[in-house]
Amino acid sequence: MPSTRALRRFDPRRSPPARQSSQAAAAAAKEEEEACPWLLSSSSTSSSSSSASALFKHSATLSAAGPRAGSGTRVYPLRDFPGGDAAALGGAFRDNVRWLLKQWSCAPGSGSAWRALLSDERTGALVPIVAVEELAAASSSPLCDLCRCAGWSHHWVSKRKYHFIIPAVVDWDQPFSADALLGHTDHLLHGLIHSNGFGHLVTLHGRDGGSTFLSGCQIMDIWDQLCAALRVRFLCRAVSIVDLTQKHSVDLRLLLGVAQGKTWFTRWGYCLAKGCFSVSRSTYAAALEALATLPVDCLRSRHVRRVVTIYRRLSNKPLATVREFLLCLLDWKHLEAPHSPPRVKTSPRLMFLQPKSCMVKRLRQPCQRFEDVVDLLECRWSKKRLLSAAEVVVEKLREHADGTRITRQAVRDAARGSIGDTGLLDFVIKSLSDTVVGNHIVRRVPDPENRVLHFSLEEYADPEPQPQADHELEPVEIDAEHSPPAVRWPNTAEAERDLRAVCRAMVEARSEAAQAVLDCKHWVKWWGLRDESDDQLRFLVEWRPQPWEATELTKPMPPGDIVVVPLHTSIGELLVEAEHALRDTYCFFEDFQAESLDGIAGDKWDPVMLGGAESGDTIGVHGHGADMETGLRCQGGADAWEVQCVCGAQDDDGERMVACDACNVWHHTRCVGIADGAPVPPLFLCISCSGALMAAGPISG
Repeated sequence: MPSTRALRRFDPRRSPPARQSSQAAAAAAKEEEEACPWLLSSSSTSSSSSSASALFKHSATLSAAGPRAGSGTRVYPLRDFPGGDAAALGGAFRDNVRWLLKQWSCAPGSGSAWRALLSDERTGALVPIVAVEELAAASSSPLCDLCRCAGWSHHWVSKRKYHFIIPAVVDWDQPFSADALLGHTDHLLHGLIHSNGFGHLVTLHGRDGGSTFLSGCQIMDIWDQLCAALRVRFLCRAVSIVDLTQKHSVDLRLLLGVAQGKTWFTRWGYCLAKGCFSVSRSTYAAALEALATLPVDCLRSRHVRRVVTIYRRLSNKPLATVREFLLCLLDWKHLEAPHSPPRVKTSPRLMFLQPKSCMVKRLRQPCQRFEDVVDLLECRWSKKRLLSAAEVVVEKLREHADGTRITRQAVRDAARGSIGDTGLLDFVIKSLSDTVVGNHIVRRVPDPENRVLHFSLEEYADPEPQPQADHELEPVEIDAEHSPPAVRWPNTAEAERDLRAVCRAMVEARSEAAQAVLDCKHWVKWWGLRDESDDQLRFLVEWRPQPWEATELTKPMPPGDIVVVPLHTSIGELLVEAEHALRDTYCFFEDFQAESLDGIAGDKWDPVMLGGAESGDTIGVHGHGADMETGLRCQGGADAWEVQCVCGAQDDDGERMVACDACNVWHHTRCVGIADGAPVPPLFLCISCSGALMAAGPISG
């Protein structure tokens, strides 16, 4: 039946405390940030562990020992993993992985764990990578939840799973036993590949997740190179991931999807497999577009409205949409602040260090309109109320001043009858210095004798831009308290804070579209069957059940298994290889005996090339001996459970579900109104069953 728990997540917060290494690690962090501008930025970490230090100190000695260290452990250059020999492999994955593990050192007393070392030329560190073979017959959980939630519940259960693990730094000098490794969840890398070539990226932790020497991009490169060398990529297979990566409480599939139109894993060829809650690819694309084209000015956050004006003026870009603003913020941390930032008129509300009052020569600048000043103000009142109050103050000035100056108190008393909020009135009066409201300029100057503030009005007309020469500079007194300051250049921490604010405001403005994007967390990288330039033929072989066997199969047929044979192989030899591939790969075909082939013509000893089949074709295999009684048939289990949720989902997607106690049909708890943290009721009836029960009326005694 479907799992009632969510799938294991990529959660950097569950990682062990990170440890900072040396200046080389800092250099690696800088290079990583250049490769991934915001996703995997380095963070402050504590001192390195003794195990990491030991490996770091002795790395040069071990690397100098050649391809194998003194202990017999294979050492690979990080940029050439898993070596040129592995790159020449052309067989099926089950054969390639066995060849590779023979090159690695085996754990003492164990035949199911192997280890190799990766040498980083830049830092001199040696990074261990461990492979663990898990047998389905001896496993406590032979069925794969990851396959079921990826939509592969109809796949045959593989006899073996191969776990490729880069342990946490604190475990690098510990014994690499299979039981200890599979019991941890804080690995820097944990990838799983079934013996049929389908795999899952289970865990990836970069520098923010505790990695001292390797960045997240480097770890992802290691995984992708390993899959490529073992010929997962050439054999019509796929690797799935569940993207739940976060950075400072921001979901990166939402942030990068809206800003760049793709997620972080897209650079390695991963694409959307399916959305949870029946979200389709077209819905996902439409949701991204709706969020990306959302005008920034429509966001309700006062903080966002304030900072967007600052970034617009500093970057000299319109930043009209959310996508443009997010891209600006993502790039901002790599921009260096200029030595002389541009002076921009802003509100006295913003606090900056100001010089003392002095006489300088400058060009007279046109006054700033009050509606522009409001965008920079941080207060509890809306822009509409601020502008309305400013108009009232100007109207009272026009009535009472009569072309002369009047004191601040007189202005306040005149406007007090029309503006009931005294806090709002005082705030507006304080912010009206040298601003344009309507067709008037509000001037505020202190009395030279008693320093009492006086207000006056001037007629305003839009000036025509005219260039001025140097001799047209006029002496102007700059008052340190009231002069417009320079906008301060936002630093990295402030840019990341603004990113979080924009994402929150974006989710509030388009909650349904944001939820659709967040529900798309299952991603996959597919490789089609490709033929290489060698003297080998490659076929996909599929089991053809007998009629009585087909009636017992409740799930669709899975993809065929790969068979690689020499160019001059006969049809009989291909039949033997097909039987061997099925028996060696799947529990279901432990005692299978192949009898004939579909899709190819000829007698037993005729060459395959003359049978009408070409390399890359699918060949059907007839025979007997498939174990129809085993519980290890399909990854989804033997139970014929049914998913029929109101959202449209018809298969398990890893989200929390509950079964109707009347019809046994499964539904998402979220779709039936049960919160994620709330317990499932002891009796649950779906809409159809509860409606039918109500229509039947009360039960008579």
